[in-house]
Amino acid sequence: MNDLTRIPCVLMRGGTSRGPFFIASDLPSDPAERDATLLSIMGSGHPLQIDGIGGGNPVTSKVAIIGPGSVANADVDYLFAQVRNDRQMVDYSPNCGNMLAAVGPFSIEAGLVTASEGHTLVRIHNVNTGKIIVAKVPTHGGEVTYLGDASIDGVPGQAAPIALTFLDAAGAKTGKLLPTGHPLDVIEGVEATCIDCAIPMVLVRAGDLGVTGYERADELSANADLMQRLEAIRVEAGRRMGMGDVSDMVIPKPVLISAPTKGGTLNVRYFMPHECHPSLATTGAVGIATAAITQGTIAANLVGSLPLPARIGVEHPGGRLDVELENRNGVTVAGLLRTARRLFEGFAFAKPASQLTRAA
Repeated sequence: MNDLTRIPCVLMRGGTSRGPFFIASDLPSDPAERDATLLSIMGSGHPLQIDGIGGGNPVTSKVAIIGPGSVANADVDYLFAQVRNDRQMVDYSPNCGNMLAAVGPFSIEAGLVTASEGHTLVRIHNVNTGKIIVAKVPTHGGEVTYLGDASIDGVPGQAAPIALTFLDAAGAKTGKLLPTGHPLDVIEGVEATCIDCAIPMVLVRAGDLGVTGYERADELSANADLMQRLEAIRVEAGRRMGMGDVSDMVIPKPVLISAPTKGGTLNVRYFMPHECHPSLATTGAVGIATAAITQGTIAANLVGSLPLPARIGVEHPGGRLDVELENRNGVTVAGLLRTARRLFEGFAFAKPASQLTRAA
């Protein structure tokens, strides 16, 4: 017993990300109070998040908020929050496909979805984008199966495979696959592709920015000149994509594209956006793979013509992520495998409402 606010919480790894999962009704209903609560729980405003449960890195400073489905074709709602570790800010503009991998297991164990034998299909409504993703979760005897022989690059060990199917990822935020109306634009003096599929991104050839695209993630993050140029391109791309001033948003994500070296289709370095991802975001992989089959884009010009169905192998700093693309009734459907694990359950503690600072 203490003077802090106690909120039920489950810490989960989803794909190559990690963060707390909450039932929506356990958090404050007022958006500003909810944001302040999340900032307090995560310890944001300090780069190490020393006064909270955040991991001091964008891939470990993520929150999933889950509730009953609010649209007819969904079992659950999934609201994703990117909680900045370096400042007090909560950003709901993107989706996170890695955390998405844990939404199905969490929803089943929270009693929001009834488990079937063998596997359970969970239809997830991503509130951030309005899109539906179907998760195929291994289940047995009414319980989630976490142990298995699947592995994903960027995560040690093996686990049960969770299949994610993005039914119609195009235009996740802007309503258009190519928000500028062109597969290729010139931004800040370099050719770029602005694409919105699962998440808005701006793709640029690595060589056009004076790097190879094969550097380690930390090397690129430490390259001040590169990061400055990428931010200028990103901000201008956001404006051209109709998103306004994106200076305080984490989208669009900048992506460096180069030729593959390990048997994949192409090689990438994905930014979050102010440091390079140690592996690759799931939503990023879906968008990059879609760009590879979209005529005239930076990615398509690199890989050549790829008829559907196609498997796009996206190489990244942690290995490779394969995306299966197919055409269903004129709509491109993307599928991939991820894994997830329940890590800890209990309560997260926030400062009482009277002491919370509103998010900037």
